[in-house]
Amino acid sequence: MKKKTTAFIMMLLVAIFISTSCAVASAATTYLSLGTGGVTGVYYPLGGAIANLITQKIPGYSCTAESTGGAVENAMLIYKNKIDIGFVDASSAYNAPRKKGSFANEDVKNLRGLVSMYPESVQVVTLDKNIKTIGDLKGKKVAVGSPGSGTEVMAKDLLTLYGLSYDDIKEDFLGFGDASSGLKDKTLDAAFIWAGVPTSGIMELGTQHKVRLLNFSDDMVKKLRKSHPFCVPVKITSKQYTSLMEDITTIAIPATLQCRAELSDEFVYDFLKVLFDNLPQIAGAHARGGDLSLKTALNGMDVDNLHPGAKKFYKEKGLIK
Repeated sequence: MKKKTTAFIMMLLVAIFISTSCAVASAATTYLSLGTGGVTGVYYPLGGAIANLITQKIPGYSCTAESTGGAVENAMLIYKNKIDIGFVDASSAYNAPRKKGSFANEDVKNLRGLVSMYPESVQVVTLDKNIKTIGDLKGKKVAVGSPGSGTEVMAKDLLTLYGLSYDDIKEDFLGFGDASSGLKDKTLDAAFIWAGVPTSGIMELGTQHKVRLLNFSDDMVKKLRKSHPFCVPVKITSKQYTSLMEDITTIAIPATLQCRAELSDEFVYDFLKVLFDNLPQIAGAHARGGDLSLKTALNGMDVDNLHPGAKKFYKEKGLIK
């Protein structure tokens, strides 16, 4: 009887120890959310790969990638402490703390830079061979992106560049997943998408149709860069999209990762170390992941607004003083 009682007590103590250990481990885990974009874009698969790295490689942290409205919304979600890390285009990252553009009425003080991921290209997509430039969109049915997204902000800017506004088109506030269906069904004439190349939604559209991306002349690129210094001209060819009607020039702005200022310096430093120690996993998630490198890590970044943990990392790499 004594042996049974002793055995029972030992089993009870083991159970209590395991339960306590699990509770301590759970309490010690910091849960993070990473804002991406639409599920057909580039942010989403890259965000998933990055979230997995955080969860698997940084002890005490668990991260989940969330589909969001994209760059501008991610900056606002960080500002409102609803996500911890997010993909934000370089121009929004620059404008937010300066209360410019979409952030004119907001006081975004807690946005901090992590890394420049890859160049994001503005792709204005149509199946109509007679639409060749943004100027040809007058009177057309056009998807301009989700309301308030980086794509929609850029759509407005580009329409203005060509002397147009929403008054001159029939705008529809759709992300590219829904816009792709509209193009196929001919309920839309064109759609704005701002993402890395190749974009899965355009590739899917090209499996059944010849696709045109609208071209920007050298003069228009120069004009745009006066108000958007982050813009750079890029070529998109049939090497990226086999269904392309013809090669074109468009503009790109780097996609960056930004975070809440409140994240610890230690975590941010460890995150960047893990990120650059595991580049093959990022490249495997999407072709644009292969663009990530230390050589381009600060492209388009506001160095003065880097997170302190990021500054420490880049100083050690000799990229900043």
